[in-house]
Amino acid sequence: MIDINQLKFDEKGLIPAIVVDEKSKKVLTLAYMSKESLGITIAEKRTCFYSRSRQTLWRKGETSGNVQDVVSITADCDFDALTVVVNSQGPACHTGEESCFFNPVWKNEELKEFSLQDLYELIKGRKINKQEGSYTTYLFEKGIDKILKKVGEESTEVIIAGKANDKKETIYELADLCYHALVLMVEMGIDVKDVHDELSSRHVIDKKIKQEKMTK
Repeated sequence: MIDINQLKFDEKGLIPAIVVDEKSKKVLTLAYMSKESLGITIAEKRTCFYSRSRQTLWRKGETSGNVQDVVSITADCDFDALTVVVNSQGPACHTGEESCFFNPVWKNEELKEFSLQDLYELIKGRKINKQEGSYTTYLFEKGIDKILKKVGEESTEVIIAGKANDKKETIYELADLCYHALVLMVEMGIDVKDVHDELSSRHVIDKKIKQEKMTK
């Protein structure tokens, strides 16, 4: 661990802090910290910044309630910038968006990596902006019963492929099941983060149970 005094604050006594969500890995915001606000952040384990416009300390969430619990703080190689990994309790942006970075400038689609969140957003778009000939739109038009039927059918296909010990076919059927599960989630207003948080909470419980067993 390095000492705060090793950090290089600028001529105004500030250091840029890139705030990253621990779960989604998204960059939430770029803020600035003074030595005092960094000390408060470490002591309270919640982000405290320095507002350059108001020229005063600013505890994130003090008015909105959208606090950020700090997981870790890391300095770069030159000691003049920080990354602050947090667990957010609400949107990071004053607009209500999860992240302050939501205005696309350019994207190289050829190099874009696949993610479940991206697929979820695509499926969500098919529900909002229906497209003729789209299978996803067709499912939404048919409604919850059709979607649930497909989830059931794909679950059966996974079982059959798994029972046959066919790895390639099982992967294929799991992908189908995952897709239809995402359609169900969009239909019911369940976000990928909701499922992530549920799994995360179970993981914490498991660790607590193990710790309790070790202390008995």
